[in-house]
Amino acid sequence: MFDRYDAGEQAVLVHIWFSQDKETEDLQEFETLVSSSGVEALRVITGSRKAPHPKYFVGEGKAVEIAEAVKATGASVVLFDHALSPAQERNLERLCECRVIDRTGLILDIFAQRARTHEGKLQVELAQLRHLATRLVRGWTHLERQKGGIGLRGPGETQLETDRRLLRNRISQILSRLERVEKQREQGRQARAKADIPTVSLVGYTNAGKSTLFNSVTSANVYAADQLFATLDPTLRRIDVADVGEVVLADTVGFIRHLPHDLVAAFKATLQETRQATLLLHVIDAADVRLDENIEAVVTVLEEIEADEIPALQVMNKIDMLDGFEPRIDRNDENQPVRVWLSAQTGAGLPLLFQALTERLSGEIVQHQLRLPPELGRLRSRFYQLQAIEKEWNEEDGSVSLLIRMPIVDWRRLCKQEPTLVDYIV
Repeated sequence: MFDRYDAGEQAVLVHIWFSQDKETEDLQEFETLVSSSGVEALRVITGSRKAPHPKYFVGEGKAVEIAEAVKATGASVVLFDHALSPAQERNLERLCECRVIDRTGLILDIFAQRARTHEGKLQVELAQLRHLATRLVRGWTHLERQKGGIGLRGPGETQLETDRRLLRNRISQILSRLERVEKQREQGRQARAKADIPTVSLVGYTNAGKSTLFNSVTSANVYAADQLFATLDPTLRRIDVADVGEVVLADTVGFIRHLPHDLVAAFKATLQETRQATLLLHVIDAADVRLDENIEAVVTVLEEIEADEIPALQVMNKIDMLDGFEPRIDRNDENQPVRVWLSAQTGAGLPLLFQALTERLSGEIVQHQLRLPPELGRLRSRFYQLQAIEKEWNEEDGSVSLLIRMPIVDWRRLCKQEPTLVDYIV
């Protein structure tokens, strides 16, 4: 579809600072992004500007420096840590005689490598096509005339118009498929809501340790690695929380500063798990020097997907990388847990996380003593299934006395199913 230079595995990186305070962490994060995509950085070119140059984004002198670096190193791609306009990409490609990719294109490439499920692949393709739609013209500057000649007469479209139409068709196909996936997810969510099963969604900056925590808590085998965007496809598992019962835990895609809007839109079905959650577990890398900025970036994305109103519990992860730090729970003025310090890697502090989950999710707990006649053995086994029996003893007349303790939502649900249950309260 494109007349383009072949993309390679070796690159020249470009990072421009637009403010006086040069934050090296910005550049470090970009280098981590590049290595996550499997590309080798041959040279890093940095510079400062007050505003982007309309033609090359960088100044003309810097653009020539980049082109010379490409020739000197033999790099086959230039990666920018910024969003470039289609015209800027085109001008730079002409000057450097190699492919130029901006931050959005790089993140899309990483997502394309990581997508495992059918849904994940569709979401990535949708984001890529939307990104590509604005850049189509660069591939066809030599073919803007209409087709003509024997066997080529017909639609009266230029090659560019034909490609745009094909692109629109493919985008609408993917949207309809994703709509079906979203409906299936919605059915699952409605079923959980009917059964009063709370959903806890893991959110956080990319590489904060969400999947490692998910695996530690659920014993799942979700892919976890020390790299950006290791997780793309949402995974759901059921866990048991004391005094709450069954809880669905969802592992979701990580967020990043300047997350492309196309990606937020494409991953709407995935992020729906976050929007419909009962509680968000905001996983934070406690050892990261940019801790506050990372928190801010996550809050920004949560606002974008309208999930900022959902109650959240902060999980300060990776305390094993801090000196002399012990697991603990931080509480607010109402004695409610707001922050848990732990290490998902070593397992230190995981019991405290479950304790905090119990306190945040259980709500009101009911305690009753019941005396059940022998013929109601099925009710007794139901209480055992709900792990609600604190104490049990037999009476002289053959009946069974139970001391039960359970969340009020479970008690109300059971009373609806068994209207005579209240008659057996002692």
